[in-house]
Amino acid sequence: MAESFGTDAGRYDRSRPSYPAALVERIVGASPGPDVLDVGCGTGIAARLFTAAGCRVLGVDVDARMADVARQHGLPVDVARFEDWEPAGRTFDTVIAAQAWHWVDPVAGAARAATVLRPGGRLAAFWNAFQPPDGLRAEFAAVYTRVLPGFPVPWARATGTELYASVASRTAEGMRAAGLLGEPEQWQFPWERPYTRDEFLDQMQTSGFQGRIAPATMSDLLAGVGAAIDAAGGSFVMGYTTVAVTAARAEAG
Repeated sequence: MAESFGTDAGRYDRSRPSYPAALVERIVGASPGPDVLDVGCGTGIAARLFTAAGCRVLGVDVDARMADVARQHGLPVDVARFEDWEPAGRTFDTVIAAQAWHWVDPVAGAARAATVLRPGGRLAAFWNAFQPPDGLRAEFAAVYTRVLPGFPVPWARATGTELYASVASRTAEGMRAAGLLGEPEQWQFPWERPYTRDEFLDQMQTSGFQGRIAPATMSDLLAGVGAAIDAAGGSFVMGYTTVAVTAARAEAG
């Protein structure tokens, strides 16, 4: 599934949500220098934010199609699975993973990150947890239940941050088990993004589950969600919380 997003890398690049400035500012402020490695960089959505903040960013991604789009934005990218990626002597001040660390082995990935971090450098994995407004949340859940019986719609009964609690916990445990990193911390950054009907339906088609849903079923799903948004006035504001799990490499000596 990690290699499915490149099926329509252009759609992914234009429709996936970005990340809040407060997150970038905090990570950059905690870094001993400007060199950043972006693990699972995709099309470079997060990398562009760090570049704009004055960082030098190298991406690593398993999907050559996603890497091609990132390169079109000026990001250098190595195509590799991170656990197998060859750093060739390169080291970094910060290793980030935006909406990607759950595809990486939590212990092997943290160990690999620690070995390429300079003393005092930081590993920061983060995800966008989303929460539709209450009324649309119920309508979206009803559509999924009707079109995809038995399909898990966890955000129908939990907040976005609750959904990522287990992912954050596994990430922190992996950092502890890998060694060389200090005690993990969790940071949270709430923010909002408005969506038109068409913008949200565009993003829905970038889900990792997209390839597992028959085209006709996906068409019904989009129609149902679109009708719910139309009934709500044709647009809405999505609530996001960016959840970051981070740990710093021990200082030398």
